[in-house]
Amino acid sequence: MALTIGFDIGGTKLAAGVVDDDGEILQLVRRGTPSSDPDQIEDRIAEIVEELRSDHDVSAVGIGAAGFIDVDSAVVLFAPNLAWRDEPLRDEVAKRVGLPVVVENDANAAAWAELRFGAARGVTDLAMVTIGTGIGAGIVIKGELFRGTFGVAAEMGHMQVVPDGRECGCGQRGCWEQYGSGRALVREARDLAAADPARAAHLLGLGDGTPAGITGPHVTDAAVAGDPAAVEALARVGHWIGIGLSNVAVTLDPGTFVIGGGVCAAGDLLLGPTRKAFEARLPGAAYRPIADLRLAQLGNEAGLVGAADLARLYDP
Repeated sequence: MALTIGFDIGGTKLAAGVVDDDGEILQLVRRGTPSSDPDQIEDRIAEIVEELRSDHDVSAVGIGAAGFIDVDSAVVLFAPNLAWRDEPLRDEVAKRVGLPVVVENDANAAAWAELRFGAARGVTDLAMVTIGTGIGAGIVIKGELFRGTFGVAAEMGHMQVVPDGRECGCGQRGCWEQYGSGRALVREARDLAAADPARAAHLLGLGDGTPAGITGPHVTDAAVAGDPAAVEALARVGHWIGIGLSNVAVTLDPGTFVIGGGVCAAGDLLLGPTRKAFEARLPGAAYRPIADLRLAQLGNEAGLVGAADLARLYDP
């Protein structure tokens, strides 16, 4: 049984695990990310690899990171929440740990995990979107990750869906993630709670009693419990997710969409409005096959599982 280590590295936290060739995590660790210094991040990665290797015989390391990764799966061109700029991460980590290393965009890694072990098993063409603070995405075509010419394909969260709309952290305006992300969900819920506190009583009760205290998990939990404002907030965001998916379908025509992120806990409260908007905005919907919309199955560990499997795949 070939074992590899997978990492999912975010701006404040990282997760790492030993993963077998069935996608099972045999050991999992979580640590803070020293995001202000590239050397410190790489040292932390090396420390965790050594910790995990003390109990397991591993053959390679896969690193999933939120950012632009070059087409050779080696260099982090840009990571908005980390200190990596043209950072040769593959070589720096390999030098420290003495193992083959693969670097991949975190959403690509999650899409690969869902293809291999999760909601998209048996599928050859899919687009996955992860609904977090922003919107990440990964594309698989004919069973292969699609990275684009320069390695930075599938930054779908920055498609413009509202001309001159809300300002985005990428420097543009009207990006999809400003309307269909976890951040957008919280904004909608807070606005609804401020406008009609009685309608958001349960939602407000999960926080500190004020709209400012509402978080993304609060919205999902309140919606599942039947809070009207939380249900409406999810429906509004689901509507925007569906609009974005229809734009992707026009371009790529995938047979399957997988939707990941913490909002998946809302189930049909999110998927129903998403599917409705997707079909309503899809050109010629009455005369063409409609892609299957599925919720992700692997949860928060999808990124590290996918990174570990990609390391196994590319291990020479």
